[in-house]
Amino acid sequence: MTAFAFDDVARLPMPGDNVAIATRRLEKGTHIATRAGPLELDATVLEGHRFACTAIAQGEHVHSWNLPFGTSLQDIAPGQYICNDGMLEALRGRSVALDLPDEPNFISEIPAFQLDEETFQPGPPTRGLGLTSHFQGYARKGERGTGTRNCILLLGTSSAAGGFVRVLEDRLRNDAASLSHVDGIVAVSHTEGGVPDPNNREMVLRTLAGYLVHPNVGAILAVDYGSEAINNSLLQDYLKAQGYPLDQVRHSFMSIAPSFEKALDTAAEQVRSWYDEVNAVSRVSRPVSDLKLALQCGGSDAFSGISGNPLAAWVAREIIAHGGAANLAETDELIGAEPYVLQNVRDLATAHRFLEVVERFKQRAARHGHSAEGNPSGGNKFRGLYNIFLKSIGAAMKRHPDVRLDWVIEYGELMAKTGFYFMDSPGNDLESIAGQVASGSNIIFFVTGNGSITNFPFVPTVKIVTTSERFALLNEDMDVNAGLYLDGTEMDTLGQSLYDLTLTVCGGQRSVGERAGHSQIQLWRNWSLESDSEPRIEPSTPLDSKAIPVQPGDFVPDFTYEGQRLRQQTVPHAISLIVPTSLCSGQIANLAVRRLNQTLGTRRPGNFATIVHHEGCGVSSGSSEELYARTLAGYIQHPQVAHCLLLEHGCEKTHNDFMFHVLDEGGVDTSQLGWASVQLDGGIVKVLDKIETWFQEQMEDEPPAVPIIAGWDQLRVAIASQGSVSPESSALLAQCARAIASQGGLVVVPAHADVARSLAGSQQQQPTLAYAQRSQEHGLHLMECPTVHWVEILSGLGATGVDLILVHVDQYPVQGHPLIPTLQMATDLPEASGWRGDLDLVWNSGDNPEDRMQDLFNIVSDVLSGRHQARSMQTGNVDFQITRGPTGLSL
Repeated sequence: MTAFAFDDVARLPMPGDNVAIATRRLEKGTHIATRAGPLELDATVLEGHRFACTAIAQGEHVHSWNLPFGTSLQDIAPGQYICNDGMLEALRGRSVALDLPDEPNFISEIPAFQLDEETFQPGPPTRGLGLTSHFQGYARKGERGTGTRNCILLLGTSSAAGGFVRVLEDRLRNDAASLSHVDGIVAVSHTEGGVPDPNNREMVLRTLAGYLVHPNVGAILAVDYGSEAINNSLLQDYLKAQGYPLDQVRHSFMSIAPSFEKALDTAAEQVRSWYDEVNAVSRVSRPVSDLKLALQCGGSDAFSGISGNPLAAWVAREIIAHGGAANLAETDELIGAEPYVLQNVRDLATAHRFLEVVERFKQRAARHGHSAEGNPSGGNKFRGLYNIFLKSIGAAMKRHPDVRLDWVIEYGELMAKTGFYFMDSPGNDLESIAGQVASGSNIIFFVTGNGSITNFPFVPTVKIVTTSERFALLNEDMDVNAGLYLDGTEMDTLGQSLYDLTLTVCGGQRSVGERAGHSQIQLWRNWSLESDSEPRIEPSTPLDSKAIPVQPGDFVPDFTYEGQRLRQQTVPHAISLIVPTSLCSGQIANLAVRRLNQTLGTRRPGNFATIVHHEGCGVSSGSSEELYARTLAGYIQHPQVAHCLLLEHGCEKTHNDFMFHVLDEGGVDTSQLGWASVQLDGGIVKVLDKIETWFQEQMEDEPPAVPIIAGWDQLRVAIASQGSVSPESSALLAQCARAIASQGGLVVVPAHADVARSLAGSQQQQPTLAYAQRSQEHGLHLMECPTVHWVEILSGLGATGVDLILVHVDQYPVQGHPLIPTLQMATDLPEASGWRGDLDLVWNSGDNPEDRMQDLFNIVSDVLSGRHQARSMQTGNVDFQITRGPTGLSL
């Protein structure tokens, strides 16, 4: 029989709590000595999970920090494992041996918060300890404040310009090393502004405006095509109307023209013309009152509210006491913590405003068929956060009890005064951070229980991990070990140390994440439904995948290509693929691919690739999660993929175990896949080593490629269009589709595309494939599209198993696929147009249709045979994004 003293194995967040938190894994039958007497555990209790330390009667609340997070379903005796149905479901989906109860003993229901106006008392101003009051920063003109970094930003105003600024960043990457006072030349690309009339237009404009005048920005180039739903013209109008001090920062707005390559030359010349001016700025002594701190958490665990968040709050108190500001965000992660948040508030109006913002968030989620209860990720639950209430209570500890809530602002709204701010935002870490930076935050505290490795591009991130064990595992990727508090170090000692580190980092010392050389940005993503009256169209489950019968046209072009055999299929070439299971592992996947192409690129198959996306964390469950899982599964099983490894961050909803079950249920041989975890494998360096070792083992004794001449029946193509397409060109694309399908090939067409209407004629054909569904037979298929965003359509088409994507564009090019060659064509483009060089084929409407078809399939043959590279791949104008569908939204 195993017996422990209570303090050796558990913690109470506050005296009077009726449940305790295990500080280590405890097996069923463990005896624990408490002040109230001994107790025996009735189940396995993982580190961070809770057990009853006193008797709890049926109907009573279970609580931590003396706040309720649920209601007991039965009488609970001391020693019983505390569990709800969500936790049991999450644990049973993990590959961990556990002795668990059969049924939950509490339900996630608590009383609604009611603000008592009669007893309300305004909170006093924040007082500090009088610590060091200056740091070394970049003083900016006028109202912009002080920069902790001096960066040149390359801003893609809409998602359409994302590929351009990323290529421009690569071109200028090495320049910053020769500029002693420039901390980076940074691309800011995002997913927004790519659909007509977005619901988040105001948020996106406000966020981009905040970036343009951010104190960490020495100069900024904003790039668009000019016709997007969110473009430079709208952004300039917004900046002027809202009074942003744009004239106080070196800037330029440009549209991509007359061609992608020439625009890159123009942009590079413009940015280089700023180097001397930006580099002439030096750090000077600045008051701590110029600091604006973003308080953020991700990969949270049961100890976030005990060690990490209170430590961040300690430093925030001192910064505010000096006249600075702190910004708390993530609206849904404060639901249930209202009693604590509103214990100390500037005035009654601020309290009401906070509750209004929370209620607005709840209503938006409800319109989409969701609630904030969908927020805790699989990693959160695995590490002891049972529901949104418990997660929120811990998250709220980022406000020190002595600090009052001063202001409530919108997403990305500038912080104009000193004090503690609450900013409306989703619980998605990256989307929330993007708004905090737009509001003026020039330093970020990121508190993490699991060990999230998130970093922002032009604002330093200090990562605070909650336990010593996790810090030891990930010490090369974390800045601060708040777990020392659990080990006995005083909070004041840790607070002073973090305060000193903060001033040092703000003064130029690079954070651990900056030294690692990766960063991410994601704005609050658009949502489809804005009112209860709008139709809620759910994307379908997988369809029957039966091809649509077609008759061959009058002309079938000559066609063959030089391919190779892979698993009884003919493919143009084989690739080795890394699939990040969430946005947070995407940048590590990129690092791995760059390394592998250098170390193993000469071996077969020597082409390593990845699909970096923006999903897997902080998004609602249900149909959007199904769309996500189906899309990744399609790429994992893609005919061209010879070897595939899944890379999880470790704390996301869609972790490796989640994907394992999805693939296993789909009949995929999961034993042939690789699995790696940034967090569980020990951090970036160790996981990169593990990934390389796995691929090296797969490639040992790899047989040589068997070349083969392939024809129509091995051809797998998607055909789409963007922009205006003439009836003649649409009919010609339909004829190409019929030719492929009638000769035994596979052709997939988005169901809403012009070419689909040409194929249907007078009879409307129903989709045969759901979005991203793999086709089970060759022939003609229409793919359901719960999106009009081009890159989301592109990504869904690639998952169906096609080897090539053909798209007819209106004048200028669109983004291509990062893995699958995307051939772009236009009709009647003037000879003088600069865009001709960015397209793979230009048709003239008066030309013979048979000649036009033959020209197209000649290029298709050249691309599949490796004789020609699609222009989008040559220029690097590629992108990838998974749709959330009509009911998905950020939580």
